[in-house]
Amino acid sequence: MRISNAFIIVVTFCSLCVVTSAQSPTGGTPVQGAPSALPAPSGLLQPALDQVLQTVNALKVDKWKRGTVRDEARDHISAILRDLHTTLPPLLDTADASPQTSSKMLRVSRNIAALYDVLLSVVEAARISASAEEVTQLELALTSLGKAHAALDDRLQASVAALEKQIGRAHV
Repeated sequence: MRISNAFIIVVTFCSLCVVTSAQSPTGGTPVQGAPSALPAPSGLLQPALDQVLQTVNALKVDKWKRGTVRDEARDHISAILRDLHTTLPPLLDTADASPQTSSKMLRVSRNIAALYDVLLSVVEAARISASAEEVTQLELALTSLGKAHAALDDRLQASVAALEKQIGRAHV
């Protein structure tokens, strides 16, 4: 289902590029009528990302049961921290600077989906090796990230719907 939604978004965006390039010589101007009153991507995601960061930083992985599960979780936690500190901030800045550009928000959405999957694997490892308190905190962070991702996807869908409406008006 996600792949078909992504495909529809990409096709819609490409159609929009063709229409806007035919209407303006620069082709890079924002589309009029796009939802500007909607919250910025970082506004939707930041509380959840902060919760994930705080939860991951508070983990005491050295106290988890020894084994490959703990080692893999440590690697996943490093990847999460790298994503939160290095990869995601520029993506959010770019999406916030161009909130009407669906392709920028789609990149953020993909990154959040991947982050969710990696965090899920840490939650599963914690269920085996960590304390009940850490498991609960990780589950709360995972739920928060999932809800934020759904809100971002809703924002992206609203943006694409507005662009489709604009394209429909351009063809009339």
